[in-house]
This record gives sequence, C-alpha cells and structure tokens, in this order.
Amino acid sequence: MTTETPQTYNFNVVKQFAVMTVVWGIVGMLVGVVIAAQLVWPQLNFDTPWLTFGRLRPLHTNAVVFAFGGCALFATSYYVVQRTCHVRLFSDKLAAFTFWGWQLVILLAAITLPMGLTTTKEYAELEWPIDILIAVVWVSYAVVFFGTIMKRKIKHIYVANWFFGSFILTVAILHIFNNLEYPVGWFKSYSIYAGVQDAMIQWWYGHNAVGFFLTAGFLGIMYYFIPKQAERPVYSYRLSVVHFWALIFTYIWAGPHHLHYTALPDWAQSIGMVFSLILLAPSWGGMINGIMTLSGAWHKLRTDPILKFLVVSVSFYGMSTFEGPMMSIKTVNSLSHFTDWTIGHVHSGALGWVGMISIGAMYYLIPRLFGREIYSVKLIEMHFWMATIGIVFYITAMWVSGIMQGLMWRAVNEDGTLIYNFIETVQAMHPYYMIRLLGGLIYLGGMFVMAYNLFRTVYGAKQVEALIPAVSHR
Repeated sequence: MTTETPQTYNFNVVKQFAVMTVVWGIVGMLVGVVIAAQLVWPQLNFDTPWLTFGRLRPLHTNAVVFAFGGCALFATSYYVVQRTCHVRLFSDKLAAFTFWGWQLVILLAAITLPMGLTTTKEYAELEWPIDILIAVVWVSYAVVFFGTIMKRKIKHIYVANWFFGSFILTVAILHIFNNLEYPVGWFKSYSIYAGVQDAMIQWWYGHNAVGFFLTAGFLGIMYYFIPKQAERPVYSYRLSVVHFWALIFTYIWAGPHHLHYTALPDWAQSIGMVFSLILLAPSWGGMINGIMTLSGAWHKLRTDPILKFLVVSVSFYGMSTFEGPMMSIKTVNSLSHFTDWTIGHVHSGALGWVGMISIGAMYYLIPRLFGREIYSVKLIEMHFWMATIGIVFYITAMWVSGIMQGLMWRAVNEDGTLIYNFIETVQAMHPYYMIRLLGGLIYLGGMFVMAYNLFRTVYGAKQVEALIPAVSHR
C-alpha cells in the first residue's frame, strides 16, 4: 500500500477573486448610489456625457452582476470544487489567466461604457472585442472547473458542483449566441438578428443570465456554505437533485415574459408565462432545502451573523422567486411593466439574494484563506443589520412607487382621456426615490464596514497552504 505525497490546494486564485469581490462590490454599488441620486437631483450629471444616467446605469449593472457577482462565483466555485473533489485545480496557469482576464474585462467595461461605446443590449452592452475576450476567459474557466472534476479523487460529484457546472456551461452558450454580431469598427457592431427575433434572443439571454449566472451559480454557494456554517448536512439531498434538474429545465423557457404586449407572437408570450409559473416549484424547493438545513441548529442564528447573512439571503431568494412568476402573469404585467415595481423586484433578488449570500460566503472564506480569526464579529452583525435595513428601504419604496406609477398611467376620465400626464407621475415618485437612495446608502455603508473588518483581519497575514487529504491506492 502506497500513499501519495501530500499536495496543497490552489487557494491563491481563490484569495484574489475573494478580495476583488469586495472591491468591485463597493465600486458597483457606489455607481448605483450615484445614479439613484441623479434620479432625485438630475443636475448631478454636471452636464458631462460620461456622468449621465444612460451611461452610468449599464456600468452599474455590469459592475454588480459581472464584477462583484462574477468574482464571488469564481472564488467560491474554485474553492468548493477543490474541497469537494480533494484535488488541486486542473491548471494553475489557466486559473491565473481567468483571474487576470476577468479583471481586464471589467476594466475595459469601466472605460468603454461611460464613453458610450455600447451594443445597447441589456446585460450584454459590451462591444465585440470585449465579448471575444469574455468568451476566451469563460472557456478557460470551464476547462479549469471541469478538468478539476475529471481528476477528482472522490467518486461522488457534490450537488454544489452540479449547479456551478450548469451555470458555467449555460452562460457560455447564452453569451456566444446572443452576441453574434457584424463588426463595422473596433467598437461598433450590429447584431446578426433583427426586430422581434433580436428581442427574443436578447431576453432568452437576459432572463437566463438571471437564471444561471445569478441563480444557479449562487445556489452552488448555498449548497456548500450553509451546511458548512451551520455544521449540519443538507436537509434533503434527494430534494437538491430534483431541485437541480427541475430548475435548469424550466428556467431556460421563461425569457418571453419580458416581452408581454410586444410584437412577439402571443403563443410565445404565453409559453414564457407558463414556464415562469412552473418555475415557482423548483425555486421554492431550493429555498426550503436551504432554510431547513438549519433543522436542529436554529439557535446558532442568535450568535452567528455569517449564518444570518446566508439564511436571510435564501429567504429573499424565496420572496423574489414568488414575485417573479406573479409578475409574469399577463394581467399583473400590464400594471407592472416599465414601472419601478420591476426595479424593486430585481433588487430584492440582487441585494437580498445575490448580495447577502456573496457577503456571507466572503466572511466565511477570507479569514480561512488568510489563516486568521475575523477581526470583529460585532462588525459583521452591524453589517447584517445595515444590509437588511437598506434592502427594506429600497424595495418597499420601489414597490409603492411602481404600483402607484402603474395605476396613475392607466387612470382615465369618463371620456377616456388620461387623468395624469407623464410629468405628474414623475413628481409623485420623487419622495420614493429619496427613500430608495437612503436604502442604497445604508447598504453601501455596510460594504465599507465589511471592507474595514476584512482589511483588519488579513493585514499582515501570510499565504495559507491547505493540504489535500491523502488517498491510499491498493
């Protein structure tokens, strides 16, 4: 019987992505607060083109989704796949390339979007040279991730890796096909699709960017970090497998609900609505599985603020995945579409689900990666309450504003003329925009608390080398 020479995990790339998760979170949310302030005081663009709402808004969405969220997914997936497979990453050099390549993508986005260089496609605004770089980085990511799984020492593939794997594969397909375009210059291109086909492909991409990048990937985080932090097994492993297959089959069809009452054929709109409603079942299956993992460990919520972040994030996931299907119903959508209600819905998922589970995962990861105890548990507790209060201010303001907006738009006199003109609806929304700004400021403040806490935790720390468990060969 021989035993392998002890090897170590590659935690250097995990550490790099984890640190940049916090950095890009602050940058992306700061831009969000700036544009929220511009909706209250429009003069804050200072008549400068690159500071206008129309240019900063895609910068905000790309920064929070792909920079903050993307770095969180790279960090956690690289950590989880090594830990659960008991092997080092497939290729250290390729993993390092994914880090530096992804940071270059983010940097190019931060330069080109304020300059107005954009395809104008939601969540896919970056022009063709950057799109090619994204595809190269993403394929490299897939090679590292699946290569690591291929050489695993553990026969079983843990469910978190199924979610990470589906997110990696699907995002590659979505990105490549939605961004097929004719270049007419270095930073100008036209989509190969036109009209309603372009809209259909865009929302096949757009909603599944939510479904796989912002849902499946972060469910991978949920299935690893909640059991680890709670020190409890997953509530139902069978439910996790059913949840996985039901979710990935159903989500891919839901995109047309973004195109109700448009030129998209009515049958296609109805398919989008039906699959969105079906989606409620697997989504809540995952939520129940995450929350019930705390069975027998509920008392830990009193003293463990990291667990609070993780569990409350799953609660927001459940709320958002109830609200989304309801808003996809055509009669509800006729009121909600184009209103702030949609913005409230998106941010309950983005700030509540994606933001809080990413923050919880970083609080778990970063002290371990640097071999340190967290500087202050009380500051984590403070951050939790700042994040929660900030979200509540934000989404309730947008819900009230959005429903009021929709009702004002459809209010008519007996002769069929509109009761309110458009500017009156804008004036009515003004106080709610101030509340939304306050919520965003509180949430952003929590990120600065996190940055300070983690900086004090890791300052002066040395690189941690974690040994891979030895496996005996007969």
